[in-house]
Amino acid sequence: MTDPRWAARADLVVVGTGVAGLTAALTAAELGLRVLVVTKGGPGDGNTRHAQGGVAVVLPAAHEPGDTVGRHARDTHVAGAGLCEQDAVERIVTYGPDAVERLRRTGARFDTGDDGALARTREGGHSAFRILRAGGDATGAEVERALLAAARDRRVAVLTGHTALDVLRTPGGAVAGLAVLDSAAVPGLISAPAVLLATGGLGQLYRATSNAEGATGDGLALALRAGASLADLEFVQFHPTVLFTGPGAHGRRPLVTEAVRGEGGVLVDTRGERVMAGVHPLADLAPRDVVAAAITRRMAETGSDHVLLDATHLGPEAFRRRFPTVHAMCAAAGVDPSREPIPVAPAAHFACGGVVATVDGRTEVPGLYAAGEVARTGLHGANRLASNSLLEGLVVGERAARAAAADLRDRAPADPDAAGWPDRTAPAAVADRAVLQRTMTRHAGIGRTAAGLAEAAGTVAAVSHRHPLDSARAVEDAALTLVADALLAAAAERRETRGCHVRTDFPDTDDTAWGRSTTVRLAESTGRPVVNRPVPVGGAA
Repeated sequence: MTDPRWAARADLVVVGTGVAGLTAALTAAELGLRVLVVTKGGPGDGNTRHAQGGVAVVLPAAHEPGDTVGRHARDTHVAGAGLCEQDAVERIVTYGPDAVERLRRTGARFDTGDDGALARTREGGHSAFRILRAGGDATGAEVERALLAAARDRRVAVLTGHTALDVLRTPGGAVAGLAVLDSAAVPGLISAPAVLLATGGLGQLYRATSNAEGATGDGLALALRAGASLADLEFVQFHPTVLFTGPGAHGRRPLVTEAVRGEGGVLVDTRGERVMAGVHPLADLAPRDVVAAAITRRMAETGSDHVLLDATHLGPEAFRRRFPTVHAMCAAAGVDPSREPIPVAPAAHFACGGVVATVDGRTEVPGLYAAGEVARTGLHGANRLASNSLLEGLVVGERAARAAAADLRDRAPADPDAAGWPDRTAPAAVADRAVLQRTMTRHAGIGRTAAGLAEAAGTVAAVSHRHPLDSARAVEDAALTLVADALLAAAAERRETRGCHVRTDFPDTDDTAWGRSTTVRLAESTGRPVVNRPVPVGGAA
């Protein structure tokens, strides 16, 4: 055993500095909790700042005529392809207006029109103009700015450059703290009766992704090792329009927000023919899974590695003013989006599943909470509705902090001295990251088969070796390897096509056999992911 070289104490440890984590930390501080935020990078290194589109919400007296919270909920259910949890959808979209107003009071500034009213746009899957935006197409950056400024003003402690190694638990299974490694791999221990995972997603499982470099599935691996379950892991949403800069491009790729299509942009193939004509009633504003699959089929038909997004109708000034972020990244790639179509292709975007949690962030492990992309609350089902992600982070982040505070009042805190310190020298399975990413892209992207998933699982196993978790890179690679195993197992189990999960060997949707969520947890005997048969949709108890 290797003992920690330093220790700290808190009531609540928040892992991650995205919208969900910072919202939770600010709420916890307001409630009088000693809160410590831990992030392996800097304060703004997560996915939140890359969110371009906006926040989907129906605000009282500030919405499109005829739009309602009920319509927002229905659009969410349609996009989720039958796997959304009714209660989760209704609660999150209903609590959304209050969450957005709290954010505005925190200092976030949303765009307004000439009349001073909040500007709204429309994105894929939405039946109304209900997306609030900031900076044209820099909503995530503005949300992050406001939350970080508030955290500094309220002196919320943020520990940067520290990688979460393990959630510590007592022999009875309650959370007792968090083991971490600093940037020099020096081990430390934070004693705390509550840990909130807000670590983001798993986009780095794939060669090309819209996700930040740190989206390596860390929170999913932490939860699995702590005894929690994951659900809906097989549903990985590929954003239809990521800037295509060449066949060799990999890593985080620039996102072209679907708000460009909301403002009239259309997808055409390399022959100039419309991609979405006749595919879906909403055409270019169909849900993301539908558009991404259609683009993939058209690329296969034409033998091309990309399609084109034509928004030249907007003209130079309008495009630059409405989409400054997209315009700048296109210019950097040598593309003038106001005069020529933008080359785009699908890339891994959001995980729809994650740690099984309630809308209040509670998991099945006492003292362990999850919020944001790492959590599976039941909001997204088999496919995320555009711009529901920032909304979920705001709502569940705040509610998780309140749930943690209530739980701490109602139960005696776990004794941190009773928790075992993880053995950093104990090796974990670590696959070669480049091989893993190529394998997952080929066999677990858009279009999957039993043979391909089995080949992928075999390849990951073949290129894995045992390595101690003695560095941040080792922790990330171990997380990617474990999450890849879990995702491949879940994808192989679900023998149907639904939402983001496209099985070309099972092209139909089967509600009778598969109209429920699957869960994954680690087997006690082997430590390997095991898939449970579909269980009723509904999240944790």
